[in-house]
Amino acid sequence: MGIRLTKDEAWKAVESAHTGILTTLRRDGMPIALPVWFVVDDHAIALMTPVGTKKIARVQHDPRASFLVESGERYVDLRGVHFTGRVAVVEDSDARGRIEAAVDAKYASFRPPAGALPAASQAYYAEHVFLRFLPDERILTWDNARLALRKS
Repeated sequence: MGIRLTKDEAWKAVESAHTGILTTLRRDGMPIALPVWFVVDDHAIALMTPVGTKKIARVQHDPRASFLVESGERYVDLRGVHFTGRVAVVEDSDARGRIEAAVDAKYASFRPPAGALPAASQAYYAEHVFLRFLPDERILTWDNARLALRKS
C-alpha cells in the first residue's frame, strides 16, 4: 500500500481541514502563500476575502493558483492534499450567498464578536469578495500513517 489518498479520501481530508493555504502569483511571478478559511463547494474550494485584499488583484491578473491542506506533527502523522488550478471571482448572487452561509456556519465559533473589533477592522471586514478555486485533475496527496514503519 502506498501513501497516496484516493480522490474521495483527498476531498474528505480537505472538507475536514480547518485552514488552507492559498498560493497566488504577483505580477512579477513571485508566489504569495496565505492561510485562508474555506469551504468545499462541489469539488471546488470557496472562500470570502475582504474587498481590499491584494489577492483579488492577483487572481484577476493571473488566475493560476495552488491550494494546500495539511495535518500532523510526527512524521507518521503527516497528511496533506495539494491542488493546482485556477481562482475566479464568484459573480452569481446565489453562489455567493451559499458560500457565505457555509463559511459562517463552519467558522462562527472561531470569530471574535464583530463589536469587539476596532472600528477600522469592522469596516475592513464589512464587505467581501467571494472566490472559487477550481482544481485541475492533478492532486498530490500523502498520508504517512500508511507507511509500514519497522519497529527497532
